[in-house]
Amino acid sequence: MQETGRKLHTDSFLVMVLPREPAGPTRVGITASRKFGGAVQRNHVKRLVREAFRRHRLLFPTGLDFVFIAKKSAVEVNYDQVVREIERLCRKHFPQ
Repeated sequence: MQETGRKLHTDSFLVMVLPREPAGPTRVGITASRKFGGAVQRNHVKRLVREAFRRHRLLFPTGLDFVFIAKKSAVEVNYDQVVREIERLCRKHFPQ
């Protein structure tokens, strides 16, 4: 499945974008390995990405799945930074 997708990078995340078969609403997944930090840090970053996705869903095109893979630099990220990275990513790669 990864062969059909695209890898996009932000400062804090590697983002895999995969087409959905059949096309449906946009979905998001978030991963953070144990190398990233303890459960508290991993869950905090996941909550930030889910909330940013929920509030800015219209930036994402339909028919795609987005998987956010946290980089080590995401440990220091806050909500506003996550939103800026998502906005930049979507405006650059998915202009509407």
